[in-house]
This record gives sequence, C-alpha cells and structure tokens, in this order.
Amino acid sequence: DRIKHAPAIEKHVIEFLVQLGMPNTLFNIHFEALPDFGPQGSDSVTFLFSANKGSRPEEISKVASGGEMSRLMLALKSVVAKAKTLPTIIFDEIDTGISGEIASKMAKILVDMSMHLQVINITHLPQIASKGAHHYKVFKRDLNDRTETSMVALNNDERLEELAKMLSGDLITPEALSNARALMNN
Repeated sequence: DRIKHAPAIEKHVIEFLVQLGMPNTLFNIHFEALPDFGPQGSDSVTFLFSANKGSRPEEISKVASGGEMSRLMLALKSVVAKAKTLPTIIFDEIDTGISGEIASKMAKILVDMSMHLQVINITHLPQIASKGAHHYKVFKRDLNDRTETSMVALNNDERLEELAKMLSGDLITPEALSNARALMNN
C-alpha cells in the first residue's frame, strides 16, 4: 500500500517545495525489501532529495540544509494532515533556517492549513507570528532555585510590541513598530 501511494506523495512534496522557493527539487521515496517482516513492515523506506539542478537525489540527512529540512518537514506534515483527519498539528520551529520571502510563503501555507485543522506553531519569525489568529508569548523566569516556563496570551498592543521586538531586539524603534503593524495588517 505504501508503494502504491508513493508517487502521489512525491508529487505533492515537489509541488509544495516549488511553492516554497525550491524550483529544482527532486524527491523520491525509495523502498528496499527486508529479509524478514518487522515492526515497520516488509521493506525499509528512504527519502531521497536534491534541491539543486543537476544533482542526483541522496538521503535527506546527508544533503538537506536546515532551511531545506524545515521546508521538507512542512511538506511531509501537510501530506499527513491531508491524509488523516487531524484535529491539531504542532510545529516546533518548522521555520528554522528560512527568512524573508520564504517565511512569508510558509506563513501563507500555515494559514491555509489552519482552515482545516488547528495549527499551533512555535516560531521566532515575525513574518509567521504575525499571521496567527492568536499570539502567545512563552518565557522563562527564575524563581528561587528553579526555572519556570510560562505562557501568556497577548492582546493586539502587546502583540504589536512583541513583533517589533522580534524585528529589532529589545530596543523598539518607530520603524520596527511600523513594520510590525504592516505585517499584522497584510
């Protein structure tokens, strides 16, 4: 059954990665028969990938950069989300290694996914954080001899300030506030 669905998965992943700025992507699912039936079935599965024109696809772990890996994971998780009725999907820094225009494209894809399921996304990128329906700030503080992690929901003014900090650091400039406002309004 996995072998039968592999071409459709390959096609979806490639189309997805082209949307995310990787027009020369090659993605193949390679199956190899195992001598004995095991917990994962009767074959081993390897994902082969190339982002560069003229490069032969190789095992993802050997050739994918951090940004490429982030985009691949989002593509693969979107396949899973479409194939199964998931109530919620959680991304923990799925945007590692990306920025700028690609971050904006990834944000749009996450928003599109949120139309069909709940998306919880942990991010440090203002392009992505600005597109959420809700924004929570996660922070740590030392209390006596322990470190506690807390989370607080941000209102619109706090959200604007947090996005400005993501853009410019602790010193919030008028330009950072203007940019944060533009991100929230787009």
